[in-house]
Amino acid sequence: MKRLILIITTITCFSGMLFSQIEPTVEMMKFYTPEWNGERDAGGRPIVPDELLDRLINLSIEEAWGVLRGEGYHSQFESGWEMIHTNQPFVGRALTVQYMPTRPDINKQIMDLGKEQGRIGASNSWPIDMLKERDVYVADGFGKVFNGTLIGDNLGNSIYAKSKTGVVFDAGARDLEGLSKIEGFNAFVRGFDPTFIMEMMVTEINSPIRVGQATVVPGDVVLAKREGVIFIPAHLVQKVVITGEFIALRDQFGHEMLRKGVYTPGQIDTQWTEEIKSAFIKWLDENEDSLPMSREELDEYMKNRTW
Repeated sequence: MKRLILIITTITCFSGMLFSQIEPTVEMMKFYTPEWNGERDAGGRPIVPDELLDRLINLSIEEAWGVLRGEGYHSQFESGWEMIHTNQPFVGRALTVQYMPTRPDINKQIMDLGKEQGRIGASNSWPIDMLKERDVYVADGFGKVFNGTLIGDNLGNSIYAKSKTGVVFDAGARDLEGLSKIEGFNAFVRGFDPTFIMEMMVTEINSPIRVGQATVVPGDVVLAKREGVIFIPAHLVQKVVITGEFIALRDQFGHEMLRKGVYTPGQIDTQWTEEIKSAFIKWLDENEDSLPMSREELDEYMKNRTW
């Protein structure tokens, strides 16, 4: 009986800890991201290296999607966005925020807790205060646009000053003209509207959220391009990058051989023969200085490649 009481007390205390904060504990963050073995920030969020982010921006949505699909991640892409700039992609690490329609009793608890934690101002400014360079503010705003504009140009300037990237909101934004003047900034939103945010409250920061048909976990790498936004689990970013780069090289070689008439489309578009594989390896040797990855990294990848 004493043991049972102790277990119940421990569970109750742990539950109280979980529900008395807006952000998850480090332990919960690791629970959400169990396959990540790299660096984490103070809150436990995965920190994918900048070098991989720099390489990822050069890949297409399709190249990233193909790898995720092959790994069983079928709900990582969302389209149908309005953008400030259609030709300005960005990449970064997801800082996630969940909004819900305001409920006075819960909102009071959240605002009181935020005050105790030293958070300043309205709750929609709290995530902005947390942003670091190369973060992407990703929000589940339940698709609200009218009275659902999470930022205007003032908050947009603050976001870009801290993150140097952009935002992805399943919600709205206001002051398109002002936001478009922030050089380097972009926003993927459901719509633009002149109304202010009303009847919305932050319920969680850096917890898993839903953005349309996609599931987004804190620390996911966000690749936002005109086609849409794909959210790549941190532990798969390296595989996405090296696979995408290899496919791009394979395509480059194939296109060059077709233009020169060395091989026919039927030869390039089917399983390669040993002759074509050898020609490709020779082509890699000749273009080694322009490879997007190290030759050691490429050779290691090709050991397990089925072509």
